[in-house]
Amino acid sequence: MNIVVKRIYDRSGHNDGTRVLVDRVWPRGIRKEDAELDDWNKDVAPSTELRKWYGHDPDKFDEFSRRYRDELATEIGQQALKNLRESVKGKRLTLLTATKDIEYSQATVLARILSD
Repeated sequence: MNIVVKRIYDRSGHNDGTRVLVDRVWPRGIRKEDAELDDWNKDVAPSTELRKWYGHDPDKFDEFSRRYRDELATEIGQQALKNLRESVKGKRLTLLTATKDIEYSQATVLARILSD
C-alpha cells in the first residue's frame, strides 16, 4: 500500500486514493461537508493525554513516537489499525492531519507503522 501524509487544509489530489483523517479532534476552520475525506478514524489517533503531553514539541517527538506505538500495540490500538486498513479502497492511502508540521505528527508515525 502506498501511504501519503497531508494536512487536511491542503487541496485534495486526484491520486490521493482513500483519504482518512487521523486526528482525535475535528480540525478548526474545516466544515465536515467540505473536508473531502472518506473516513475519520479518531480511534487510531493518540490518546488525549498523550497528545496534550506532546504539544507538538519536536524535542519530544522520539518519546512521543515510542508512547504512541505503545498505545497502538494494545488490543484497542490493534483494532483501530485493523479498521483503518479495512477502510482503504484501492492501493493508495492519504492520512490527513491538522498538524502544522507533518514531519513531527502522529500521521507520520502511523504511516511508518502501516508501511512495516
